[in-house]
Amino acid sequence: MEHTPIMQPEERIPVGISACLMGEEVRYNGGHKRSRYCLDVLAECFVFRPFCPELAVGLGVPREPIRLVGDPEAPRARGSENENLDVTEALAEKGRMVATRMQDLCGYILIKGSPSCGMERVKIYHENGIPNAAGRGIFAAALMDANPLLPVEEEGRLHDAVLRENFITRVFALQRWKQEVETDPSYHALIQYHSRSKYLLMAHSYQGYRELGRFLAEAHALPLEEAMSTYIGRFMAHMARRASRKSHVNVLMHVLGYLKKSIDGDCKRELLEVIERYRRSEVNLVVPLTLLQHYLNRFGNDYIRSQSYLDPHPYQLGLRNYI
Repeated sequence: MEHTPIMQPEERIPVGISACLMGEEVRYNGGHKRSRYCLDVLAECFVFRPFCPELAVGLGVPREPIRLVGDPEAPRARGSENENLDVTEALAEKGRMVATRMQDLCGYILIKGSPSCGMERVKIYHENGIPNAAGRGIFAAALMDANPLLPVEEEGRLHDAVLRENFITRVFALQRWKQEVETDPSYHALIQYHSRSKYLLMAHSYQGYRELGRFLAEAHALPLEEAMSTYIGRFMAHMARRASRKSHVNVLMHVLGYLKKSIDGDCKRELLEVIERYRRSEVNLVVPLTLLQHYLNRFGNDYIRSQSYLDPHPYQLGLRNYI
């Protein structure tokens, strides 16, 4: 049976990725770290832009490994054997360059533990070679500082169902922002984006849901560019928080509220029971959502059916089957 792609090539989202995860033999030892999940699954939704910062700063293949040395707050990227090899500034510049020149990126997937690309828990050594602390790779830190909106994750952490769903949700949320607001900026587009994202935001941060609602009530007093940049900065920061089972239950109950006057008592009891089963961790999120979708398609209004919470990413990825 012929496989139907999740998204057509022209619809796929640009996402940066460490080149070694694409199977490119760019690691210090001439090897790679090909990611089956990225290439076999996510490649149906993302257009990957591979980049190896160590190669880009002139280090060859194979090459002497580099490591982070010195002050944990400002480590240096030096050769593990030749201390005169220092590529700290060069790697940081590549991070800023990618953030500046690849404005269309909606996410970035990095390789774990790399002194250039590691997102967290990268070993930092004392000058004498003894491990000292843990930090962030030089390229990764510069990239994330220069583009704080960008969803960034390590490939290894994508094997965690909650982290995987959180990252991919943020990628699609940022893509919607670029398509729905940035392409034709207006206060109306900003309000519409927030209106469709309310329950998705609530699932990740109830505080953020309330805060951004108050902000938009007065946003017309600000220049449009300032209102947009402030909103999306806060929105993406709140979305970086992992949605919990408790917060999902809260949102499910809010969504159910739009059906109370349209469904009979038996249907309502059925929905409440399946939400309670999800709260007790007896089923995963896909179960109450599927039932809710069934009734929303029949009885819901346009507002609630338009909520991005209901389908924040393609269902074929099965992300909510595991949370």
